Amino acid sequence: MLVNNSYILRKAFEEKYAVGAFNANNLEQIQGIIEAAEEESSPAVLQASQGAIQYAGLDYIAAIVSSAAKRAKVPISLHLDHGTSFVQNVQCLRAGFTSLMFDGSLLPFEENVEITRRVVEIARPVDVSVEAELGRVGRSEEKLTAEEVSALMTQPDEAERFVKLTGVDSLAIAVGSVHGMRVQAAELDIGRIRAVREKTNIPLVLHGSSGVADESMKRAIREGICKINVATALNIAFLRGVKEAIKEMPTEVDPRKILGVGKNELKKVVKEKIRLFGSKDKV
Repeated sequence: MLVNNSYILRKAFEEKYAVGAFNANNLEQIQGIIEAAEEESSPAVLQASQGAIQYAGLDYIAAIVSSAAKRAKVPISLHLDHGTSFVQNVQCLRAGFTSLMFDGSLLPFEENVEITRRVVEIARPVDVSVEAELGRVGRSEEKLTAEEVSALMTQPDEAERFVKLTGVDSLAIAVGSVHGMRVQAAELDIGRIRAVREKTNIPLVLHGSSGVADESMKRAIREGICKINVATALNIAFLRGVKEAIKEMPTEVDPRKILGVGKNELKKVVKEKIRLFGSKDKV
């Protein structure tokens, strides 16, 4: 069932669990994510990043996810991850995405508000949900210090103003996670999450979750995180399976047998995340 993010996150917000938002780059990853969600009776958000769109093509990604989601036994949304411009959001809306995101985290507050509000204006009449970002989640290659990560975090009062001015459906906040981390070493600012939820009263989103400790993640969910993005952990699992398959079957010439092993490894991680986030059996 193809739905928007608001349909999925409304219940999560009320019942204090989170839904996994899983990045996918190819057919096998899309299949693995949806199969895992079905087997766990969990809703799921399937995301296309800038890299995925450049690699697979916007129309290909939209067509594959839409086709798979319409046949799925659980709610699945197709979400634009870190949309770079108003124009790209329009393109994704036309391509069939059910949830959009404008990432204006690098822009001045007023410009972020202006573009996000325009995205909301085009999305709301056609029942497409909108996520925005306030504060900035760093990247592992930046090698930020703890003080630098803290300086980039979302300010609760600013988040309150932003939500009132834009009417956005969900908000990605910077609370201590870092994109691209390969070890679970990040600790989240739980008090900040609680304060932002109290100020905004909408579902909050965590980016860069692959580097966050499980216990910190669980506390964040209890305080208002309803959507958790997962990308790096999936890529690691998928490629681990592919490498193992090539090692065990060095003469194999059928790529389906190699990629299928990668898909199965990815499914294991998706199921682990679903259980950690609390969305198992929520359909």
